[in-house]
Amino acid sequence: MDYVSALVPPVVMAVFFTGLIVTIVKTQGGANKAKEDAVVDAALARAESARQTSRDTGA
Repeated sequence: MDYVSALVPPVVMAVFFTGLIVTIVKTQGGANKAKEDAVVDAALARAESARQTSRDTGA
């Protein structure tokens, strides 16, 4: 019975990890993709603007 108790934790972790990967893959794209892309684009634009502002002021 020791081999069963030794194998249970890795098997349980593997099942949960597989479920996590499946969930991540299924949620890519879809209805929220445009909204998520817009948030990332806005953050990148803000970072670029801040970088250029600091370069222009010489800071």
